[in-house]
Amino acid sequence: MSRFDQKYPSQLLGEAVDAIGSLPGVGKKSALRLALFLLRQPAENVHHFTDSINKLRDEVKYCKHCMNISDEEECAICKDRTRDHHLICVVENVRDVMSIENTGQYHGVYHVLGGIISPINGTGPSDLNIVELVERIRQIAEAGAAHEVEILLALSGDVEGETTAFYIYRQVAEYGVKVTSLARGLGFGDDLEYADELTLGRSIVNRQVFKP
Repeated sequence: MSRFDQKYPSQLLGEAVDAIGSLPGVGKKSALRLALFLLRQPAENVHHFTDSINKLRDEVKYCKHCMNISDEEECAICKDRTRDHHLICVVENVRDVMSIENTGQYHGVYHVLGGIISPINGTGPSDLNIVELVERIRQIAEAGAAHEVEILLALSGDVEGETTAFYIYRQVAEYGVKVTSLARGLGFGDDLEYADELTLGRSIVNRQVFKP
């Protein structure tokens, strides 16, 4: 008898519970409840659900400029000529882009690192999209517009965030661009994702020159 048969009346149910339970924050009991819920739904609803997940995984792209997720090679923000393309907000992940956009206080473009430097988690500079950021700055500098560029480091205020910010600062310093950081309206270690829109918006508007 398989391990599924020992716990569930159906091996297919057991496999579905294991799959759903692999999601972060979803325990076995919740996974079972969700699996049984899906089983009770019309087939077309479940097929739409699974098709959406498959398309997300197989068809989503990363913007060739800022590394934000997109349906095309260039994201809608980078395509928008009304935004300030000389103001580049550096964030840890896509969720941070969404949080900043929700403030309505930022009108520049972004660069998504895909994480932060974290030796304890085995994440170094080469694991992040830092080389791509430096290349963006280099190209702007070659065009003679480096003095017009501002890099806003919108990273968490914990040790890992500060380490990442300092590393980026050192990488772009030679190009003479202005480097700023969020005003410290956010507490030490706060994630942008959980900051309220008013506080985050004020931190953007009142950003300050980065001091290593």
